[in-house]
Amino acid sequence: PIERVGSLEAGGMPKRSRAAAEGSDSAPADDLAALRKLMAQANVDAFIIPSDDPHQSEYVAPCFERRAFVSGFTGSSGTAVVTADEALLWTDGRYFLQAKKELHDGWTLMKDRLPETVPIDAWLAKNLPKGSAVGVDPRTVAFSCAEQWREVLEEAGVRLVGLDTNPVDEVWGARRPALQPSPAFVHGAELAGCSVASKVDQVGEEVRSDGANALVVSALDEVAWLFNVRGGDIAYSPVSYAYAVLRWPCDAGEGNGGGNGGAGAVCEARWYIDKDKVSPEVLEAVRASAGSRATVQLRPYEALQGDLGTLASEEGARILVPSGASLALHEAVPTAAKVSKMSPVPLLKALKNAGEVDGMRKAHVRDARALVRFLAWLDRTGGGRLADPAGAPMPEGVRCGEGRFVDEVEAAAVLEGFRTLEKGYKGPSFETISAFGPNGAVIHYRPEVGSCSSLADTSLYLVDSGGQYEDGTTDVTRTVHLDPGKPSPLELACWTRVLKAHIACATVVFPEGVTGYQLDAHVRAPLWQAGLDYRHGTGHGVGAFLNVHEGPQGMSISRISTNEHALKVGMTLSNEPGYYEDGKFGIRLENIMVVQEADTEHRFGGKRYLRFETLTLVPFQRALVDVALLTGEEVAWLNGYHQRCEEALAPMLQGADLEWLREACRPVVQ
Repeated sequence: PIERVGSLEAGGMPKRSRAAAEGSDSAPADDLAALRKLMAQANVDAFIIPSDDPHQSEYVAPCFERRAFVSGFTGSSGTAVVTADEALLWTDGRYFLQAKKELHDGWTLMKDRLPETVPIDAWLAKNLPKGSAVGVDPRTVAFSCAEQWREVLEEAGVRLVGLDTNPVDEVWGARRPALQPSPAFVHGAELAGCSVASKVDQVGEEVRSDGANALVVSALDEVAWLFNVRGGDIAYSPVSYAYAVLRWPCDAGEGNGGGNGGAGAVCEARWYIDKDKVSPEVLEAVRASAGSRATVQLRPYEALQGDLGTLASEEGARILVPSGASLALHEAVPTAAKVSKMSPVPLLKALKNAGEVDGMRKAHVRDARALVRFLAWLDRTGGGRLADPAGAPMPEGVRCGEGRFVDEVEAAAVLEGFRTLEKGYKGPSFETISAFGPNGAVIHYRPEVGSCSSLADTSLYLVDSGGQYEDGTTDVTRTVHLDPGKPSPLELACWTRVLKAHIACATVVFPEGVTGYQLDAHVRAPLWQAGLDYRHGTGHGVGAFLNVHEGPQGMSISRISTNEHALKVGMTLSNEPGYYEDGKFGIRLENIMVVQEADTEHRFGGKRYLRFETLTLVPFQRALVDVALLTGEEVAWLNGYHQRCEEALAPMLQGADLEWLREACRPVVQ
């Protein structure tokens, strides 16, 4: 249905080493002009540049950061559009301030999801003449998104065209970084909570119920989850660039259509990955975990599209290609052999088993110790001005005790240093948001050496960070003041309103079938009552030593997709309401939770009722609590939470850190 120019392989990765410095003096305006020249040669009037790699990942390897290269905007979410005379970037409210700072000259910021902002497809349909062509790289655009764009554009007489070569890559040239591959490693059953065989059987049952006998697994975290492996190809996410195809015999069992394999059929599992990343020991471990339920075969990463064409030609083949997979993968499978819908893997992965939940609990306790040691250090040293009497080790380059506040980058380095001391720590789960004062109002602020602010005792300091541990993934935000006696009445009131919203989320009880979309308004109510709000979701799913942002679950009134999947026992989510006063300060208070069954007196309609168990155990700053704004129930929750923090962490701390913890967890008196 979408016009194509040439043919594509699945990968699109640079194969040779590229010198980042070569040609680095090219100005952004020159790059944009070169891109427009290539667009004209390809006979396209506009080119869409999303953030995605061929797997539609949130975080991507540097070689796929095309949108950042062209526009200057480095946020993890956003789509650029270039025409002959305009360059525009669509991004959501988390990044408005960041985009204003980073966009190259000549670019226009389109504030996505605001009522007055026209979506990308509608803007193109309105502003391009009839008969125009809009170009895309089929590897970097999800099929579902491409179909939506195509329908809107066709109504305006505009064509959507897939290009064989991405023109951004041609402009980038020798400056484009090479992919730095990292070996895959085993994530054992004692951490994963179940075997590859069990996962293959669960997936197979769902695939058969969808009338298919094969499944393409495209998302990197899904491949890692399926094979109980992890990798290091992307910063912050322990994954490898890989695909998988699961296939059951077409002539086994009765199933839908009589050809989708029976429940006892052995799965043929193909793992498409650079063979140099997989040692014989890792492959043997994966095969042993698959047991008799699946044969696991290594295939070259680039072989996927050709293999899909061969599989589709077999009699009775029905291949489920996820609707969120790339347009290129969908075009590799003829319509007659294709089932296009959501993959069953994301939901299965989101339902953490008992082993994964136990691992998450343990990881959050260790992570809390690191956070407590950091917050205690901030207090003891007055933000780094004073010598530390406890003598905590400092990262290289961080100077403490010289009468100056550390800056935002240094503070993040100190926190990272404490995390590296924890058992099983593998690295950060995202780039730490270390933001003082006005920078805290930039929701996804990123401090940079040489241009970041120093901490001070005149405003709020927001630190949003997380860790990847071998047994779990963490994400926690605290907002503190370095002089508890100086917060303004506005800061106190706003901080306490955010705490009230956080407590509303932590304490809610709801029946099965309720979605995060429905809960979001309940959480915002304490802020709405004061005329306050925030431009991001209340919560996102979190992986188990996987992506820090995981679907399909979430809590957001601005993302209707979070209304498509009910919250279920075992799902992990963040609880992170906030408030941001542009040019002054930002506040966010974030914990990670897991959905559990609630013990209710009644069960109306025979339904189970659910609740959240908070996993994060880091005290909130008591000095910022305006007790007059809290109800008795909210005070009781806060004191109970701090009691949990003290009971879990006190046995793990000593000296000045233990003293700080006990003081931080003293009961709040109303």
